[in-house]
Amino acid sequence: MLAIVQGGVVVLAIGILIFVHELGHFLVAKKVGIRVDAFSLGFGPTIWGFTRGETTYKLSLIPLGGYVKMA
Repeated sequence: MLAIVQGGVVVLAIGILIFVHELGHFLVAKKVGIRVDAFSLGFGPTIWGFTRGETTYKLSLIPLGGYVKMA
């Protein structure tokens, strides 16, 4: 049971690092006037998402990173 909890903590910590990394790309792109089409945590099919302004924010199925799609 402890291994499962520790594994969950590791996955959560990596997820936070990925989010902060991608957020850096997103904020710099917005600051210099580049249109951002998508901000995603994960790859593949979208599990959950929404669109606000010109950007689609989503949580995707395969949690192996993330991306910021710029125009």
